[in-house]
Amino acid sequence: MSRDARWQALLELLAERGRLDVDETAAELRVSAATIRRDLDQLAGQQMLVRTRGGAVAHGVSYELPLRYKTARRASEKQRIARAVADLLAPGEAVGLTGGTTTTEVARALAARGDLASGSPALTVVTNALNIAGELAVRPQFKIVVTGGVARAQSYELVGPLADGVLGQITLDVAVLGVVAFDVAHGAAAHDEAEAAVNRLLCERAERVVVAADSGKLGRRAFARICPAGSVDTLVTDSAVAPETVRRFEEAGLRVVVA
Repeated sequence: MSRDARWQALLELLAERGRLDVDETAAELRVSAATIRRDLDQLAGQQMLVRTRGGAVAHGVSYELPLRYKTARRASEKQRIARAVADLLAPGEAVGLTGGTTTTEVARALAARGDLASGSPALTVVTNALNIAGELAVRPQFKIVVTGGVARAQSYELVGPLADGVLGQITLDVAVLGVVAFDVAHGAAAHDEAEAAVNRLLCERAERVVVAADSGKLGRRAFARICPAGSVDTLVTDSAVAPETVRRFEEAGLRVVVA
């Protein structure tokens, strides 16, 4: 197993469990305890975890896995969700995309749509995510508007008053939200309050709001609320979603698309 693969596995396990033991993790990943100790020391040096005697713990109660380590998690589900979201968007629309792995897949799905291969522009995409802007900026059929702001290393998202200033001057047909949690009672949420604030403003500037979230994020809540469930028009999720969960969102007035 390569170092990058080990680091991704370690951070995913830490995000899931909150705590790691060196010996147990070494056995699980089939590498030596010395290798795990070295990996944990290096990850601690990057402030991705807190080293403890015999293992490591996550930072705080709500742990945010850096975006570059989340790309492989539920990859097939996210790609199906992304294609379904892309199908909801019409040529010529102004679309807001927040940051995140699922919305990044939405951007890729839009780039793959044959009917958006031409136009002036085929779509206007407004985003605060540097990686999404970078992927789409090379495609001339899209007009890309980047919000400005201060970049967060965890998610590549731009936040702060500079982003607010740009979003206050535009209107959108649809905002597509990537979230870490979405619940009927508690709404859509993010780990970081600055990201949530920018995402909230994207919602306010849009005619309709689409949440793109895999089933593992549903029925959960996170630290910083983006918007109530009632502000969302459509939820796009994967086929592992429980029927009861679908029913609750539909009773709250949302359209639920299962990809």
